[in-house]
Amino acid sequence: MNENGTARCGCLNFKAGFFYTKIWGEQMDKRIINANRIVVKVGTSSLIHPNGAVNLKTFDELAYTLSALNNQGKQLVLVSSGAIGVGLNKMHLKKRPTEIGAQQALAAIGQSELMTLFTQRFDHYLTDIAQVLLTHDIFDYPKSNQFVMNTFNCLLRDNVIPIVNENDTVATDELDHKTTFGDNDQLSAIVASHVDADLLIVLSDVDGFYDQNPNKVADANLIRTVSHVDENEFGVAGGTGSRFGTGGMQTKLLAAKRMLDEDRIMVLANGADPRIIFKILAGKDVGTIFQKESVAHE
Repeated sequence: MNENGTARCGCLNFKAGFFYTKIWGEQMDKRIINANRIVVKVGTSSLIHPNGAVNLKTFDELAYTLSALNNQGKQLVLVSSGAIGVGLNKMHLKKRPTEIGAQQALAAIGQSELMTLFTQRFDHYLTDIAQVLLTHDIFDYPKSNQFVMNTFNCLLRDNVIPIVNENDTVATDELDHKTTFGDNDQLSAIVASHVDADLLIVLSDVDGFYDQNPNKVADANLIRTVSHVDENEFGVAGGTGSRFGTGGMQTKLLAAKRMLDEDRIMVLANGADPRIIFKILAGKDVGTIFQKESVAHE
C-alpha cells in the first residue's frame, strides 16, 4: 500500500480463497475472498431491459460499485457485453439481424453508445476508464500479446479501469485465422488468465448454477460451490441466452472450467444489482463459487 491507501501494481499477490466453518454442528458457509486483481464480466441481459431499453440503473450501480472498489486500491477490469443490444436500442430495432455485416454495423453503433454511457456514469464518481477492444488473435501472437498486456498493466498501475469488449467489427473466423472469442464469457476468462486475476465475477440474469433449469423446474436447487466442471455439469446447463446477447449457461461453465484448470476462482451471480459484488468480496453466500477444493483450504 502507498500513503493514500491504494495498492501499487504488483505489490499484492493474494490468491482468492474461502473455507467452511461449523458452529454447533450446523455448517455455515463462510467465504474468505482475498482478491486484489479482479475481472468483472457483465452480460447483455443485465444492461438491457427485456423490452430492449437500456438499463440506466445498472450502468449507474456498476459504475458506483467499481469506483468504490477502485478507491480501495483494487485493480479492476470490466468485460462488458451489450454493444449489439445498445445498437438495437439506438436504431429502434426490435430484432437482432442475422446477416453478419448488419450485426457488425450494429456493434459499431452500440459500442460507441455503450462507452458514452459508461463514461457519463464513471465520470460522476470521478473514476477514469479506458476502452480496450480485442480479437482472439491478439493473444495468439507474442508481440501483439505483449503490447496489449503492457496496456493493461499501465492502466491498472494508474488506477484506470479498462472496459473490454470484443472488436465485433473486425472479428470473423477464417480457416487459418481465428479472431472471435465466441462470447464474452470466454473473453472474460481469457482476460482474467492473461492479466493474472485473482478472481473472475460473472454477473448474469440468473442467481447462479442450478441442478436443473430454474426457468422450467420450480424446485431447482442453487448449487453454492462447484469444485470441478465435467460432462455432468454441462448436461445440466441449458442453451443460449437472450435475444440481445450470445451467452448462456454452457458458455459460463466453459469460463468456469478455464478458471478451475488454472487454479483461479470464479463467482457466478445475479447482476440485477451490481452492488452484489460487495457481498461477494465480503464473503456472503451469494451466487455460485467455482473453486478447487485444494485452493479453498489454502
